[in-house]
Amino acid sequence: MNKPWQDKLRQIEPYVPGEQPKVADIVKLNANENPYPPSPRVMEILHKFDAARLRKYPDANAGCLRTALAKYFGLEGSQIFMGNGSDDVLALCFQAFFCSEKPIFFPDLTYSFYPVWCSLFRVPYETIPLDENYRIHPSDYVRENGGVVLPNPNAPTGIGEGLDFIRQMLDANPDAVVIIDEAYIDFGGISAVPLLKEYENLVIVQTMSKSRSLAGLRVGYALASPALIATLEAVKNSYNSYTMDMVTLEAAAAAVEDDTYFQQTCSKIIETRTRTTETLRKLGFTVLDSQANFVLASHPVMAAKAIFEALKAQGVFVRYFSLPRVDNHLRITIGTDAEMDKLFAALQKIL
Repeated sequence: MNKPWQDKLRQIEPYVPGEQPKVADIVKLNANENPYPPSPRVMEILHKFDAARLRKYPDANAGCLRTALAKYFGLEGSQIFMGNGSDDVLALCFQAFFCSEKPIFFPDLTYSFYPVWCSLFRVPYETIPLDENYRIHPSDYVRENGGVVLPNPNAPTGIGEGLDFIRQMLDANPDAVVIIDEAYIDFGGISAVPLLKEYENLVIVQTMSKSRSLAGLRVGYALASPALIATLEAVKNSYNSYTMDMVTLEAAAAAVEDDTYFQQTCSKIIETRTRTTETLRKLGFTVLDSQANFVLASHPVMAAKAIFEALKAQGVFVRYFSLPRVDNHLRITIGTDAEMDKLFAALQKIL
């Protein structure tokens, strides 16, 4: 029996991240992490950093990283917002931009943190079903709403769309903020950054966790018009002015400046993704064409949950979602070629 004060607590179903096993010698392909280390320039920053500096507060304006990103994207510093990973940035976006009584729209199969934020911040929402091929149709979003959130490429499908698609979505929703979540854009997707010049209601959210191998530092950012960025800053500064520490700021700036290393690691992952898709199909799997650092696969004979458990028993961790429409699929992160070879060998034994 609940005590009276328990009835006043927030009741919410939290987001559940991929399992982080502590066992050594496993193949971890369940959290969409980058299998390669960060840029050597990041290592250099960490080795040279003077710990005595930590007695002071970091730059609340994230100056060095904001400058590096502005140069990289060809934007003004006033168009960039920094946060602790894209999850932090997206949560602030939900609070800053979705304040009407109208429901916001996002796909029924997408990043499962979206409905959690809606519940937490009491934002009404409506999910729009993907079609039978797991595609999003802009025409489904042409009606009154309080905002739109779309991942491109989508997760867990890995399917990406082009600029014409994004333009249609923006043209259909001129009176609402449209957020394009580009967490996986660097693995073959087409970024909406060029459209920032045309649409003041567009917000692009990216992360350095995936393509720049900085998941452990938590670096995310939003790109938008100065008016939207100013609103985000006001929301952030209403509860925490110093969201990023000085080590993270300097290391992330170094990662942005090393474009050669960034392009090399992304190319390796794309090449391995192609080989993974081809190999899985030879093993009998149906695999969606992906523009992310993962693939979504299903087998016509053996259930996904059974494969998931059998792989785990062999020390290979992939992601299984007990969700409608994808409960017979596995999301498999692209690792190194050696890691994928271990996955293929384990699957051959299981099947």
